[in-house]
Amino acid sequence: MLELYHNGSSVCAAKVRILLAEKDIPWHGHYLDILAGDQFDPAYLKLNPKGVVPTIVHDGIVVTESTVICEYLEDVFPEVPRRPADAAGRARMRIWTKVVDEALHPNIIDITFTVSHRHTVMAKGEENTRRFIEDAPDLVSRERRHGWIHKGVDSASVQEAVRVYAKALKQMDTALSDGPWLAGETFSLADIGVVPYVNRLHMLNMDAMWRNSLPNVTDWFDRIRARASFHPGIEEHLPAESRENLVRNGASGGPQLLAACGMD
Repeated sequence: MLELYHNGSSVCAAKVRILLAEKDIPWHGHYLDILAGDQFDPAYLKLNPKGVVPTIVHDGIVVTESTVICEYLEDVFPEVPRRPADAAGRARMRIWTKVVDEALHPNIIDITFTVSHRHTVMAKGEENTRRFIEDAPDLVSRERRHGWIHKGVDSASVQEAVRVYAKALKQMDTALSDGPWLAGETFSLADIGVVPYVNRLHMLNMDAMWRNSLPNVTDWFDRIRARASFHPGIEEHLPAESRENLVRNGASGGPQLLAACGMD
């Protein structure tokens, strides 16, 4: 039995759910309400000391970190492979999983909070907003949060985050000129890893970063959204309230952020 500890709005958990759907692997879910702090329950912290999702438990084996989990699932469930068969293709795939871990993931929080989550925080009042900023673990984190809340789209960290994404999208467009998928002819962990982050931009009404300018990315995203794994991987587990907040706030906030970055 494979158990998955996950959350519907987590981009990392979405990666694992997409792969599970691609391979048609049965799983039992434990849904953690991150906003309620379920991830800090002592029982869960024994499985994942970082207090983040996802985590899988497979036949008693605990595996954390979404990129590692996906590689583990490929090793244990080799049917319906989602790694290229050749070494060069696997190397290309892993370049993209590094891009996810080192560039896309660290910056998605700035974009999501600035465009959407800041409104949820501020709606709870001045005291809650102050506590949100001061509860950050270090000075750098507090300065980032202060920027999200009080500077919005003019925050230096979010504008840098948009530049990181713009660079990655251009690199994707170039890579996709050599084949239908990021690692070539094989739909792989590279595509599975990247798509939750591009989809987050889509939900925040930031498609202008690639629509009409990066045709290969546009076609790639449309193809992935048409795959049978997209709905159970991303859409099925996203709570209605989270979806509504992202879409509603993104309707104006996404274009405002792009305009502030000179990308409108």
